[in-house]
Amino acid sequence: MGNLYKENELSQRPTWDEYFLMLAKLAATRSTCLAFPVGAVIVKNKQVVATGYNGSPSGSAHCTAQGYCYPDLSSCDASKSMPSRAVHAEANAIAQAAKHGIATNGASIYVTLEPCLSCLKLIISAGIKEVYYETPFNTGDSNIVRDSFISEDLVIVKQIELTESTLQRAVGFLLNPTSVATEEISLSSAYFNDKV
Repeated sequence: MGNLYKENELSQRPTWDEYFLMLAKLAATRSTCLAFPVGAVIVKNKQVVATGYNGSPSGSAHCTAQGYCYPDLSSCDASKSMPSRAVHAEANAIAQAAKHGIATNGASIYVTLEPCLSCLKLIISAGIKEVYYETPFNTGDSNIVRDSFISEDLVIVKQIELTESTLQRAVGFLLNPTSVATEEISLSSAYFNDKV
C-alpha cells in the first residue's frame, strides 16, 4: 500500500503555477478587507520573495476588527463615492519586497483576483513581467488598457485555475497532519475522498 501511495501522490504534485496560486490563496486568509479577500505572492526563480493581502494600511485599524470600513459604511464596495481604505494585495506584496530590499525585476506575481489597472501599472513599474490570476476583475475599457500593456510586451497576464485533484489533495493536507507515515496519510486521504 505504501508504494502505491507514493506513486499516486507523486503524480498528483501541483504544477508550479498551482503551487504558487495556492500560496496566494493562503495569503488571502490574512485579509482584513470586508469587501473580499485577495492574496498575492511574488516569485522569482521559483522562490517566494514576498507575499501580500488586502487590508488597511499598516498601523491603521483593521476593517474586520472594527466591523466597518467607515462609520455607517459596512464595506468599501457599498459606496460609489468613498475610496477604499484597503491597500491592494499586489501593492502590499511589492511594498514588503521594497521594505526588505528585495528586487522584483524579472519576477512573477500570483494573485487570487486579476489586478486592477492601478496595481497592474505598479506591477509593471516594479519590473514584474508575469501576472497569473485566478478570478477575472477587469471589464470594458479596463481590458482595453490592460491589453495595450500586453501588446507592448510590458507584461504577460494569464488566468489559471486549480485542478479538482489538486484542490482535493490540498484540502486533505490542510485538514490532516501531513508529517506522519505515508500509510496514515493514505488512509486519511481515502477518508476525505469518501466524504466529498
